[in-house]
Amino acid sequence: MKIRVMLVDDHLVVLRGLKFFLNTQEDIEVIGEVENGEKALKAYEEWKPDVVLMDLMMPVMDGVEATKKLREAHPEAKVVVLTSYSDQDHVIPALQAGAVGYQLKDVDPDELVKTIRAASKGEKLLHPKATNLLLEQMSSGAEKKEPGVHFKLTNREKDVLYQITLGKSNKEIASDLYITEKTVKTHVSNLLSKLQVHDRTQAAIYAMKENLFADRSDEKG
Repeated sequence: MKIRVMLVDDHLVVLRGLKFFLNTQEDIEVIGEVENGEKALKAYEEWKPDVVLMDLMMPVMDGVEATKKLREAHPEAKVVVLTSYSDQDHVIPALQAGAVGYQLKDVDPDELVKTIRAASKGEKLLHPKATNLLLEQMSSGAEKKEPGVHFKLTNREKDVLYQITLGKSNKEIASDLYITEKTVKTHVSNLLSKLQVHDRTQAAIYAMKENLFADRSDEKG
């Protein structure tokens, strides 16, 4: 089964280049392309792609708004942002809107393919600049949080958080911990609230930044 990708960008040259390159990959198929966020919302309903490759700066509706509305209507939608912007005013809103990946247009083509493949599995990959900005934002807000906030997590919530740092989906976590997906979702919601972060990516980065699971590093193999 090929990964079905929809392209969203207002530059025709970019669309054609991306389509040509991605279609050379044996496991990826570009099923369509549109030039703005508004059209992307309508096209998603019709095409149901596995991954949406989304530009940010577009007419009619930009990528952040489109990502937000798409995720609200289709929580399962997997959006990878591909843009020229790596500043905080673009990275943070895109991730808060629900993007599962963030790459710059000068990224190595193989890295872009890797990000698309990861997104299709429910995993997240961010450009190093995006990751750094996310860490900076979390560090700047650290003073507002109570020290040792992670100690408020239950043992099961810590287990779920550890699985998240491994990039596992709710289904995989449920299988590994012998609990239902619904229970996993409840634990994820609770730990996001306790850690005061917006999504799984921020939770994972928090866990790694605080070195919460150093004693479990030998389990990753």
